[in-house]
Amino acid sequence: MNTATNGPARNTKVMNRFDLTSRLVAKLKNEEAVIGGIGNTNFDLWAAGHRPQNFYMLGSMGLAFPIALGVALAQPKRRVFALEGDGSLLMQLGCLSTIAMLKPNNLTMIVMDNGIYQITGAQPTPAAAVADIIAIAIGCGLSNSAWAADEEDFERLVDQSMSGSEPALIGVRIDDKPGVGATRRDPVQIRERFMHGIGVREPL
Repeated sequence: MNTATNGPARNTKVMNRFDLTSRLVAKLKNEEAVIGGIGNTNFDLWAAGHRPQNFYMLGSMGLAFPIALGVALAQPKRRVFALEGDGSLLMQLGCLSTIAMLKPNNLTMIVMDNGIYQITGAQPTPAAAVADIIAIAIGCGLSNSAWAADEEDFERLVDQSMSGSEPALIGVRIDDKPGVGATRRDPVQIRERFMHGIGVREPL
C-alpha cells in the first residue's frame, strides 16, 4: 500500500493511476503531447487512449520530465503533459530546477506517487517516509506545484494548468494496483509515430 505519508500528502486521497490518466486523456482536445514515464505510467497511458501525440518511455528511468521539457521548448504553442512515477523522478530531481529556470508555460508535470518502485518488486523509495515531492518542487523554484486532494481536485489542477503562465506540477497519491495493459515495445515505431503526431516528420 501507499507509504508516501509525509507532509501535506497525508491529507490527500489515495487514487488510482489508470483512472487519473483516463481523466487526463479525456480532456485532451488540441493534439496535446503526453510523455509517459517508464513502466506502469505508460502502460496506463496506452490503455487510457492511444494517440499519436503520446510518447511512451522504454527503459529510460527519470527522463519523462526532461524529454517533455524539450518538446515544450521546441513547440511553445503546444500543451505538453509529462506523467512520471515518484521513484523515477528521484533519479532526476535536478531537472526540476532546470525547468523552473526555463519556465515553459506550456508544460504540466504529474507525479504519480505510491512510495514504491512498483514494477521491480514494490521496494519502498528512499523518499517514501522522509520527503515531500511537492515541497521539493517548490524549493526548486516550481511555485505552481500542489498535491491533488482527490479526483475532482486533480481535474481542477489540470484545467488550471492549461491556462497558466508558468510550468505546473501536480502530485497525486496512488494505490499499488498494476498498470492496465502493456505498451507495445517497439522504440522505432513509438518514436516515428510521435514525431508524426507532433508534426515534425511525415509518416513512413
